[in-house]
This record gives sequence, structure tokens and C-alpha cells, in this order.
Amino acid sequence: MSNKKAVKKVKKKNPNLRLVKNNDIKPENSRNRQKETLRFGKVKRTIILSVLLFTLMILMISAYFYIVKNYTVTTVHVEGNIHYTNEEIMDMVMGGAYGNNSLILSLKYRDKGIEDIPFIQRMDVAIEAKDTIRITVYEKALAGYVTYLGRCVYFDKDGIVVETSTETTEGIPQVTGLKFDHVILHDRLPVEKPEVFAEILNITQQLDKYSMSADKIYFDPDYKITLLFGDARVALGNDIYIEEKIMKLQYILPDLIGKSGVLDMREYSEDTRSYSFEQD
Repeated sequence: MSNKKAVKKVKKKNPNLRLVKNNDIKPENSRNRQKETLRFGKVKRTIILSVLLFTLMILMISAYFYIVKNYTVTTVHVEGNIHYTNEEIMDMVMGGAYGNNSLILSLKYRDKGIEDIPFIQRMDVAIEAKDTIRITVYEKALAGYVTYLGRCVYFDKDGIVVETSTETTEGIPQVTGLKFDHVILHDRLPVEKPEVFAEILNITQQLDKYSMSADKIYFDPDYKITLLFGDARVALGNDIYIEEKIMKLQYILPDLIGKSGVLDMREYSEDTRSYSFEQD
């Protein structure tokens, strides 16, 4: 049966039926449908994106409050510091935004320490628990300091100037009597007898061994040594038998506290073991 005959039969059954051919559809109607489809797709994508962004925002806020609540540092262990107090060390390490958060600190100091701080070689930060950190301080090895142009010039065992400051450091003796005409940071103090720095280091180590700390170490023009403990002076003479003299001094020093005078140990040796105190 041909298409025309089929159409005639349909029309007889339903005279109001009108056959529309594909080429009879107006182009503008097709474009409108396409626009509506595209518009619906954009709205759908916008809704999906908004839901995803909202969900992500909720997750981020939840994660933020979880980290703040569970990783706040409440216990800090500080060790190795002499020049700075525990509070000063904590301020250096934990300063800034979220400085009291162990997770942030672990990311900040991962595989690296803190450097470029006066008197400190390095500081390491270890996270021991969510609420506990340990700060280990490695201070520069200081043998003593001299004063120059109103500043304290700190030097190491080799006489190398490592720091200058207007403040003194407890436990680091002042060295007097040395002659020099200039100071350069990271260079050796220009003294006539460079070996004197090894003597200074030996003295400070021996004093520390017996839990003593001199206020000053004085060298006369012949490099003879006198230790000052307040108003009490201990004349050690040259560096011969210096270990034996300081070992004996640990028993004598408590009796010198509050006194003003000179304890003469210049002739002290393993054989003579003689000394005398002359009060001012």
C-alpha cells in the first residue's frame, strides 16, 4: 500500500487529523527546543556544582574544628637552652598564626630546624603527641666574652667572635686583660697570644666540671690567671697544674662567699699543695 493511500484511509477515519511533514516544522521552534535543553543542562550543572561546593565547605569547616580541638599544644618540653629562657624559646618556635597547633608545627618544621638566631646553632622541634612537643636547643659553644665599645663580644674555644650583644649571659665568664684593637664578627680576636683561648676553654670546662662559675677571668700582661668570684679573687698564676688547682678550689670556694680578698694558689702543685688567703 502506498503512503498516499494510507493517509487517505487515516483521514477518512479522523477527518480532523492533519499530516505534518518534517520539512513543515518551523526552524525557530527547533532552535527554541535546543535552547531550552541547553538551559536545563546549565541549571542542572549549576545545582550539582553548588551541592558539591557546599559539601566541600562543610567538610573543610569540620576538619578545621577537628584539628583545632584535637591538636592544640598544652605541654612543651624545652632543653639545652642557656642564653634564652623557656618562654623566649617557645615564642620563637610557636609564634605566628596557629603556632600552638602540633599538626601545623609538624608541617612547618618537618626535616628542618630553626637557624639564624643569635647564640643558637640550631633548634629542633619534635612532635611527641597531639598535645605535646619537644624543643631541643643547640647553643653555640661560647668560651667567654670581652667588652668592646660598650658591647659584649662572645667568642668560642678558638677565639672566633660568634656574637655581639648588649646583654650578658649567665654562666659565660667575662675575660679581662686581653689586648686587641678591633673586632670582626666570625674572625678571631687579634690578641698577641692566640693560645690563650685554649687556656680559657680549659678553665671554663674545669670550673663547669665542679659546678663552679667565675664572674671574670683576668689575664695580667704576663698572662698569669686570676679568677674573680664576686669580691674574692683567686690567683692561679700560670696554667701549670690548673686542673689540680681548680679541683682543690671547689672545697675552698664556699668559705670565700661574701668575703673580699685574694686566695693565692700560684705555688700550689701536687707536691706543695700550699695556698693562703689574704683578706682586704
